[in-house]
Amino acid sequence: MAEVQVQEKGGKGGKVRSKKQNTRVDMTPMVDLGFLLITFFMFTTTFSKPNVMDLGLPAKPKDDTQKPPPTEIKLSNSISLLLGKDNKIFWHQQDNTSLTDQNLNETTYDREGIRKVIEQAKAGAADKTKFTVIIKPTDDAVYKNFVDILDEMAITKSEQYGVTDLKPWEKAIYDKKVGNSGAAPAAPATK
Repeated sequence: MAEVQVQEKGGKGGKVRSKKQNTRVDMTPMVDLGFLLITFFMFTTTFSKPNVMDLGLPAKPKDDTQKPPPTEIKLSNSISLLLGKDNKIFWHQQDNTSLTDQNLNETTYDREGIRKVIEQAKAGAADKTKFTVIIKPTDDAVYKNFVDILDEMAITKSEQYGVTDLKPWEKAIYDKKVGNSGAAPAAPATK
């Protein structure tokens, strides 16, 4: 609490002066009040809950008999996009027997590049309702390019698309196209 200290001077006679009073405020209760308020607000606030995206994943089959057959996508209803290094993107509509480095086409990420390619492939599809874009990022691809391709899927309204790894025959043609001759041949995928 506040207290008043009075100092007495023991002098002889003379003029009578008023006594000066020194005031001092004790801050101890104020500090206690501060800690009580901090403690109160810590216990009464609710911490922000993390926002989690709900993914609707299919149920895992209990046995192998319930597995659906592998989905076969016709070449006339699909286009494969290979995301390469140095912001390069390649596309093709070929199978493993007809793909060469001459028909593995390179384009850009702008509207006159990949957007036009996707729209032309969609227009030339045998069944436009089943048109599928297959995105295949290489090990050298950067995340920004992947996000750009996903943006292009939204812009071109390509609702069916998938992300998968390069097939060994595609990797060999890609390496030949970009000049990765020192790259080790890819091992065939086993099931």
